[in-house]
Amino acid sequence: MPKNPNLTLGGPDLAALLCSRVCHDIISPVGAINNGLELLDEGAADADALDLIRTSAMNASVRLKFARLAFGASGSVGASIDTGEAEKAAKEFAVAEKKTEVSWNGPRAIIPKNRVKLLLNLFTVAYGGIPRGGSLDVTLENPEFDAKFIITIKGRMMRVPAKFVEVLSGAMEEAVDAHTIQPYYTVLLADECGMDLKYVVSEDKITFIAETVPAEVPAVSEEV
Repeated sequence: MPKNPNLTLGGPDLAALLCSRVCHDIISPVGAINNGLELLDEGAADADALDLIRTSAMNASVRLKFARLAFGASGSVGASIDTGEAEKAAKEFAVAEKKTEVSWNGPRAIIPKNRVKLLLNLFTVAYGGIPRGGSLDVTLENPEFDAKFIITIKGRMMRVPAKFVEVLSGAMEEAVDAHTIQPYYTVLLADECGMDLKYVVSEDKITFIAETVPAEVPAVSEEV
């Protein structure tokens, strides 16, 4: 049973909204590819049209690779994933966006895929907290066991995404939609992984943390 009262979506609705999110992310670069082809048809300068097509195709490819790890199955049920793949996907995503510098620290490890998905979804939440760009630092501590993921952002107009705050607090006022599904999925993954989510707001940075919840030690009754 989920700890957060907001986590009420059934499987079909969750799948449909995640598909909508992925489509939203790639429709812009795919549309730009089409625009480039139309420019070629209209006799525009080949170099300009080809540059638009090349840049947009790379952007679409990067977004799809990221989505495959962050939202997709990425292998069979219960599979594990190399955190190096997550690092590559995150850095390529930032390079394609051209507005945020990403650093990645911590040991490379093969861990359960839901932990990798949580890491990348928390990365997405944090990335959305610096819409004007800036820096984003990812730190992995003990990823194979009692994992702790720390993501720190710095930049102009930084803020904690409002939808993430709503879902995490358990006080959503509206139904989950295509705009809310990504932070919703982040909180759901944390619940599935047995990890707590929190954020700390400072004057010059915001830190997002996912930390493994310590296992409860069963009480030992004393015999009289």
